Amino acid sequence: MSEPSEEEAPSLRLTLSPPGQHIHHHHDERAPPLPTFTPQAASSAESEPERSRPRRASRQTSVDRPSAKLKEERIAIPYPWATDRRAVVMSLDRIARSGICSIQGDVVCKRCDGSQKVDYNLQAYFLQLDNYFMANKDLMHDRAPKLWMVPRLLNCSMCHQSDCVKPVIHPRKRYINWLFLMLTQTLGLCTLDQLKYFCKHTHKHRTGAKDRVLYLTYVGLLKQLNPAGHYD
Repeated sequence: MSEPSEEEAPSLRLTLSPPGQHIHHHHDERAPPLPTFTPQAASSAESEPERSRPRRASRQTSVDRPSAKLKEERIAIPYPWATDRRAVVMSLDRIARSGICSIQGDVVCKRCDGSQKVDYNLQAYFLQLDNYFMANKDLMHDRAPKLWMVPRLLNCSMCHQSDCVKPVIHPRKRYINWLFLMLTQTLGLCTLDQLKYFCKHTHKHRTGAKDRVLYLTYVGLLKQLNPAGHYD
């Protein structure tokens, strides 16, 4: 995971919890039977003129039947920078109008189990990622680079070990902190199933190897933040 230089990098604010302490997240009707039609018996030569047969009731198609309910797309907003749609975050302009300058996420150390809350400056880290993507997109060939597939982790300020602090990815997909994972360039820690969930609910092609789906997830989030950007 690349980070801005010491002079350019935004300050990180760490709220440390004692080692071993983890952060808890708040967080058919059936168609009516067709009428039975019984044809009239053949009349004799002296019978009354033949009456027109009553029309057979139109058969109810399967379209008229209530279909199985689609999974509800609207959800309770999980983060201040998220929307009520699954896997969709606000644009940069909308986030700025909301007075949000930094994006917060929960992380945990793999060595000492210490939990922390980390803040990332939205504008600075977005620009870093945006510049990297625009400079390298022609070399990616619609595949996530190794930097994204195997992201570097943070250093732990508690046990002072390096490359060991990873973001906490919520087990329920609707509560995944997509924007935090994007800014820290740790989306590669998501499972393929989690990445496919993002692509499904943002109407992206979601088949193929993980590097392909991961690439689409980054591009999808870049477009959500900056709809006017040229990411295709």
